[in-house]
Amino acid sequence: MNQLNKIIQKPMILASKSPRRKELLGQTGLCFKTLAADIDEKSFPLENPKDYVRSLSQIKADHIAKIYPDHWVIGADTIVVVDDLILGKPRTQDDAIHMLNTLNNRQHCVFTGFTICCHAKKESITKSIETKVFFKQLSQSQIQWYAATDEPYDKAGGYGIQGIGAFLVRKINGSYSNVVGLPVCEVMETLLTLGIIQFQGKQK
Repeated sequence: MNQLNKIIQKPMILASKSPRRKELLGQTGLCFKTLAADIDEKSFPLENPKDYVRSLSQIKADHIAKIYPDHWVIGADTIVVVDDLILGKPRTQDDAIHMLNTLNNRQHCVFTGFTICCHAKKESITKSIETKVFFKQLSQSQIQWYAATDEPYDKAGGYGIQGIGAFLVRKINGSYSNVVGLPVCEVMETLLTLGIIQFQGKQK
């Protein structure tokens, strides 16, 4: 990046082991560390989808912020919801096939909650973003073929819109990056609002 066009930022940590979140945030030009928050997500009760992802993002961010109190920490959690049912990550091929059949030829919602906090500053903000995703009509052979790939098994809902699974999706209504795992536009807006980053452009 040209030195006259840069982002001035404060020390930052992404509290996630997700390679997709790391890639999405890295594409913005920000510099940050990544540290996974060691949280057992299954131990938390399911609640309203927006409240659920907000709560988990807060817990993840807070876990790392306690260790690095002088850093700004970003925590996030993403879920797929259809008919008030939260779809997690499939463990087996049969799980993946069942999830894909559940999503087949219909709309579902992807919710991501994110928290940005700093313990030393005693500041924290949490938001949740929703994107509606519409699957096309899939044949059983298409579903079984996709389930036999490696892609579904580390992704909520059993598909990756940024990968092979792009062919499953007819359209979306809302943030694309939210479906991948991090609503980049909203995260960057929040970082700006909190004064964590500043854009320095070349003077004419």
